[in-house]
Amino acid sequence: MLEHVELFFKSIFIDNMVFATFLGMCSYLAVSKKVTTAVGLGAAVIFVLAVTVPMNWLLDQYLLRDGALVWLGPEYADYNLSFLSFILFIATIATMVQLVEIVVEKFSPALYNSLGIFLPLIAVNCAILGGSLFMQSRDIQTVGLALNYGLASGIGWFLAILAIAAIREKIRYSKVPAPLRGLGITFIITGLMAIGFMSFGGMLTGGDEAPKEATETTAQKVDENIIEKEAKENTVSYNNAINK
Repeated sequence: MLEHVELFFKSIFIDNMVFATFLGMCSYLAVSKKVTTAVGLGAAVIFVLAVTVPMNWLLDQYLLRDGALVWLGPEYADYNLSFLSFILFIATIATMVQLVEIVVEKFSPALYNSLGIFLPLIAVNCAILGGSLFMQSRDIQTVGLALNYGLASGIGWFLAILAIAAIREKIRYSKVPAPLRGLGITFIITGLMAIGFMSFGGMLTGGDEAPKEATETTAQKVDENIIEKEAKENTVSYNNAINK
């Protein structure tokens, strides 16, 4: 359970798709002018990542990696289809994006029109493919962890685009210097938010190291005191023996 919680928060805050790896920046910058469109696209990204990452995990475990075909028989144990990873991953992503596009067009035509070309472009959004490739490179062990990672990565991307959309709506009424208006100030704000999200790194790493170091230092002091005490006792015993 702790492994799931750690992976969930780490994927949202520490390894955020936008602020840590700068993936999906095209849609992030283009669709973040209004909060409503940002929410729609962010929800679509969450759904696509939550579905495609565990599906691609299953493909990787039982079809693509070296020896994955052993379940078909011992004669297939030496087969390695990892060179097909990109093709199958993108095919899975494109299928899910097409499904999302059909659903959005059916139930929310206004959102479909506002998202425009960027909704079908989720299929080539590098954040979506990056989620599956990171899952593969980090060697996630179970499909549950893969689902957790996909969902958390989507939430992280959603929070990023929602935050910048809210700021951009407010910043329209601010006196931004002319050379920085538009993408200039957006990049600056994105950099500042990335620095802020990096501070969450100590949430899962800093708390474990300090007590360990303190314990080691305390143990060293105790050992030194014991050694010093034994040395004094030996000296006293030696002096008493000489005096006798």
